Amino acid sequence: MYKAKLTAKGQITLPAEVRNAMGLKPGEKVAFFGEPGGEFTIRRVGSILELEGSLAGLDLPKTDEEMNELLHRRAFELDAATKSGAQKVSDSEAA
Repeated sequence: MYKAKLTAKGQITLPAEVRNAMGLKPGEKVAFFGEPGGEFTIRRVGSILELEGSLAGLDLPKTDEEMNELLHRRAFELDAATKSGAQKVSDSEAA
């Protein structure tokens, strides 16, 4: 388990082990995806080009919300390769 401390400005520093496991370099961005129960999953933000073809063969959604959900699920699938042995820390464990 890895922990980070929240500063008064609301900032955290990701532990080096987490950055290395995620393949993060200085200046790269991450996204936080809300999960049930108030937990979040962090993912490296890649290029939109990584999503090319991800909707092929699917019945395309009709609303923005449906499209966002479909892209969110597909991004998680594509991001599986960047997952590491680092585990999510729930709010109660992080305290």
